[in-house]
Amino acid sequence: MFKVMYDYPERLLHCTAADLMSVLGAPTLLHLDGEKEQPLFVSVLLHGNEDVGLLAIQKILKKYQGQKLPRPVSVFIGNVQAAALGMRYLNGQQDYNRVWPGVEVEHDSDEHQMMREIVADIRTRKPFASVDIHNNTGLNPHYACVNLLDDSFLQLATLFSRTVVYFTRPIGVQSLAMSQVCPAVTIECGRAGDMRGVEHAYEYIDALLHLQELPQHAVHHGDIDLFHTVAVVKVPESLSFGFGEVDADIQFPEQLDNFNFSELEPGVLVAKTRSGLTQHLSVVDESGNHIDEKYLSYKDDEIRLHRKVMPSMLTMDETVIRQDCLCYLMERYRLPT
Repeated sequence: MFKVMYDYPERLLHCTAADLMSVLGAPTLLHLDGEKEQPLFVSVLLHGNEDVGLLAIQKILKKYQGQKLPRPVSVFIGNVQAAALGMRYLNGQQDYNRVWPGVEVEHDSDEHQMMREIVADIRTRKPFASVDIHNNTGLNPHYACVNLLDDSFLQLATLFSRTVVYFTRPIGVQSLAMSQVCPAVTIECGRAGDMRGVEHAYEYIDALLHLQELPQHAVHHGDIDLFHTVAVVKVPESLSFGFGEVDADIQFPEQLDNFNFSELEPGVLVAKTRSGLTQHLSVVDESGNHIDEKYLSYKDDEIRLHRKVMPSMLTMDETVIRQDCLCYLMERYRLPT
């Protein structure tokens, strides 16, 4: 289902994400030699509509074209089929960032098997670190995510941004699988098409190529804004929704994504509902428990926050909401002294 390459065609340096299917023909694991011993592992385009990682890697390859990289790099170029159509993933496909080892039940899908083989390959190479690069569809700052509160993981994250999110759900993501192999991080680089995200990702990857080793000491409290993802919010399939004054079961505010990374107080209006609606939004914690009433209150055809919380990844993209979620809920997290 995927191919392994030790060099790349010239067209890879200049093509768009939509061209990758014709350039590569399949998801591709690319191993490139470098000066230092341990490679950096980078995954891009796990979602076909998020091209920031591809553009950043193209800048890296152009910079070092004709010379040895400062450090070996293994790059997994993911869902090229979905990228050809500008979609997160195609009907009939699995989400490429929900099928990595670590899922609760082992699956036999082609996508699950592919990720198991990729992790096994990378493990043998004893990587220096792992970086998964993403765009998002709502208004969000650039931030990093980790799945372990280990000093090396937090150091890796703060090299990208002082805003760091710690989460253990969803499972099946690249960073969670790679956290069993080496320090691993996911970086969120704003909306697709924003070249500031491309430049930020490029500078980060280039810095890691030159870094001799990750600092092993604790991150200073003043150098990190750490948040813990405590729940995911989804819209049940049976409910219709829209933004603004629309004829739907749930009417979210027109600029809902302005709430991202804002600490919201109890009582903030989340949405209006159709009169008499009894079904709720789905709010699920890290253990899979439904905790709707812990965070949301329903009264007088309105949904309001029940406690102080900070949302992230709020989006107004209906396809993303249906395929993934409405948002995540976070709370501030203080590292042990």
